[in-house]
Amino acid sequence: MTLLRRFPAIPAAYRVLFLYIEPFLTIVGAFFAHFRQHAYLDLTNAPSAPNQSTKIPLGTTVVLSQLANLYLLFAINEALVLRSTRDLRVWNTLLSGLLLADFGHLYSLAPLGLDIYWKIWTWNAMDWGNVGFVYLGAASRILFLCGFGLNRYGRNGAVDTSGHGSQEGCLMIGP
Repeated sequence: MTLLRRFPAIPAAYRVLFLYIEPFLTIVGAFFAHFRQHAYLDLTNAPSAPNQSTKIPLGTTVVLSQLANLYLLFAINEALVLRSTRDLRVWNTLLSGLLLADFGHLYSLAPLGLDIYWKIWTWNAMDWGNVGFVYLGAASRILFLCGFGLNRYGRNGAVDTSGHGSQEGCLMIGP
């Protein structure tokens, strides 16, 4: 296997989204979860959020700070690990894990009702981050994992620039 085959260039659209936009917006979420907890809770579900004059329960404060820490870890892993290599096995492995996390994140919103998933005209800033941007991230990960826009190599070693690649199916983590 040649070095080029193992380390192809990652298309700019994926690099911009996964190395810059998504980590930045995740850090914004971490900031609000830790430093603006009233706003975070109010935007997540106003009817159940404590009002601004009420102290947030200590357990809730701890959980929100832990969430902020996990958001920070997510942003660092995505931005730094993916930035450190063009090895598709690393990208596929990390993005597969993040795709599973996307589904878990969306599932965690189920108690808010099914409308949260599709009534975009009712969404606030938090909903756009929790649902809309997660949809974008998940869709982008699926496209990447299916090889869309990536140069793949055919059986004869020639570059297949069709964007479909020679691999069957999606979620190709192996060599």
